[in-house]
Amino acid sequence: MKVGIIGTGYVGLPTGVGLAELGNDVVCIDREQSKIDRLKTGKITLFEEGLEDLFNKNMQAGRITFTTSMKEGVENADVVIIAVGTPPHPVTKEADMKYIHAAATELAEYLQGYTVVATKSTVPVGTGDVIEGLISKKNPNADFDVVSLPEFLREGFAVHDFFHPDRIVVGANTERAEKVIRDLYKPFEGKTNMLFVKRRSSETIKYASNAFLAIKIHYINEIANFCEKSGADVYEVAKGMGLDSRIGPKFLNPGPGYGGSCFPKDTHAMAYMGRQNGINLSLIQAAIDGNAQRKKEMAERILETVKGIDNPKIAVLGMAFKDGTDDCRESPAMEIIGELINQGADITAYDPKAQENAKLLVGDKIHYGKDMYDVLKDADVLAILTEWKDFKALDLNRAKTLMKNKKIVDLRNLLDAAQAREAGFEYQGIGR
Repeated sequence: MKVGIIGTGYVGLPTGVGLAELGNDVVCIDREQSKIDRLKTGKITLFEEGLEDLFNKNMQAGRITFTTSMKEGVENADVVIIAVGTPPHPVTKEADMKYIHAAATELAEYLQGYTVVATKSTVPVGTGDVIEGLISKKNPNADFDVVSLPEFLREGFAVHDFFHPDRIVVGANTERAEKVIRDLYKPFEGKTNMLFVKRRSSETIKYASNAFLAIKIHYINEIANFCEKSGADVYEVAKGMGLDSRIGPKFLNPGPGYGGSCFPKDTHAMAYMGRQNGINLSLIQAAIDGNAQRKKEMAERILETVKGIDNPKIAVLGMAFKDGTDDCRESPAMEIIGELINQGADITAYDPKAQENAKLLVGDKIHYGKDMYDVLKDADVLAILTEWKDFKALDLNRAKTLMKNKKIVDLRNLLDAAQAREAGFEYQGIGR
């Protein structure tokens, strides 16, 4: 099949590479000329484990191409996938739909023959109806259907998740559109759950799923706080909870709060849609408020360890919102760093993949280390904010010789607490 994909970000690019690997003819469209120029020369524009190899393989095979021309990507396509951003509005926090609306309006005039237009971006309920209206207004003779095709790719695991999905959800209001999507995902037939529902149900599933997972993360963080005061161990508690099949073990890892490009944005959008429909989504709002407060509390924990020290130096490991990605959007690590900056802290930070993206956010307000040992020189406290596996292998004896004061605040529980204390560190983790 010929597939046009509008947007080459953390959703569009892995999806395009994945569909090309399945044998489709994929054209990725992006307005940003510099990004397209890089992609055309074989330079990948984001980090995802395993993506670069597949990208190069399919580029060489000619199954995936890149353009700034909407006409080139949409003409004669069987499926056009919209994968542009829906960032939160700065005031209301609702999903900002300007990129979706612009893409739908622009693609309309280039539709030829029957085409399925699929929204893979996370969009408010009813967006499919709006897209239908925009396309029909611009091109009354267009033969098309709009489907909802929500993405469930975890950043850091996008390639794995594309080829091993838990489920494929399709919101299609016509049998004709359903057949096209069934053909597109035929390689997954019998290997995963394919759920065909009404378009508005599909649009809701994505938001409802992410909001539930965000609530689960906030819940275990609150239990971690309880464990710290009561003498329980949050990992033992989480293990016991997770053995209940109704609860399950996933998303029960305590930490500095949820972040990234999805959970903060989608919880805010879901809460906004609730208000618009006269529904009080109180659990979602509690998770939003509690998660924001947690970042401030985590920054305070770090500052508390250097109280009384003149001009303290804070070493930070981790700036990405989680391991396996270079994405710093809504990163708990960056929000905590921001709180520390506001308190006038002297910070030196390191991240193996996200350092350049972090510099775009905080610039010269902090210092940057060459590696995880470079940041430790003369530091009074080490704060671990992202769960990179490299950090787990930190040589504590070497670290001890570099630091001025032997303090560790491990907000990801990466290090062995007993070993850290044996090495002479004052160690503080989460939930114990």
